[in-house]
Amino acid sequence: MPIDPRHLPLYHAFIEHDLAPWLACLPAQLAEGLDTRRHGDLSGWLRVLDKLGNVKEPRVSLTTPHVSVDADLSEGDQQRCANLLKALAPWRKGPWRVGTTVIDTEWHSDWKWERLAPHISDLTERRVLDVGGGNGYHGFRMAGAGARLVIVIDPSPRFYCQFHAIRQLMGPQAPDVHFLPVGIEDVPARLETFDTTFSMGVLYHRRSPIDHLLALRDTLRPGGELVLETLVVEGDEHTVLVPGERYAQMPNVYFLPSSLALAQWLTRAGFTNVRIVDEAVTTRDEQRRTDWMTYQSLADFLDPNDPTRTIEGYPAPRRAVLIAERT
Repeated sequence: MPIDPRHLPLYHAFIEHDLAPWLACLPAQLAEGLDTRRHGDLSGWLRVLDKLGNVKEPRVSLTTPHVSVDADLSEGDQQRCANLLKALAPWRKGPWRVGTTVIDTEWHSDWKWERLAPHISDLTERRVLDVGGGNGYHGFRMAGAGARLVIVIDPSPRFYCQFHAIRQLMGPQAPDVHFLPVGIEDVPARLETFDTTFSMGVLYHRRSPIDHLLALRDTLRPGGELVLETLVVEGDEHTVLVPGERYAQMPNVYFLPSSLALAQWLTRAGFTNVRIVDEAVTTRDEQRRTDWMTYQSLADFLDPNDPTRTIEGYPAPRRAVLIAERT
């Protein structure tokens, strides 16, 4: 079966960066992750990519809050491009800008990046894995910070299509950032390749958080750095919240530790030099409904009479960033 031209840069990157153990799995993982029989809307989203085409002489910016693609588009082409991008909504991670079209996403992912960027190791020339990376917004910011390779993994086919819409518009100016529609469980065991691994907004969705930390550890070379961002609660090193069926209307939230407890988990999982570099309550300005994400958002998940509590009565979302090194 011929390789989808969309995936050629991904194959080339795996070969260039000696990811042979993963390369062997790649065709099967792409076929399963993009099986239109399993994902009913995927065929339509792929048609959007075909219609989107390319732009001439794109100019790309990866270092500003809006990851942007500038091009000299006519008013009609600009509107057509905007309509096609909107067909891939909801857009949750961003913001992005394509010409004069600003994709105002649910999350101000740039705020999270600004909070953690001063604390991580210099990404220049590093090979980076972004686990649960959504549509790749942070992956492009990592490239803008100097990473020579970024692999974004996320099982969502919608995020795959949003990523490729932006990468396609970047054309030859696209950085070495690639997307694979899989989860952490699909990464070959003991890969021990990446200089930096990010896991942001994933841990609380895992039934076994320690196993997740061990899997993240296995992606890193000795001395590599983990950047972990997740929901936490206030408390001491023994505090862990195990919510009921839902937390802030999310059905698949299992463990919310305190930052201090999470630091202990990281140590138990074989990390060293563990430090808590940021902790903040999520605000309704950072996560909100927009024209590009018209469904319910954070304001709908909080107690209308007490915004410090979720609608279920738990503490409102608080997120922390921890950084650690693999021994």
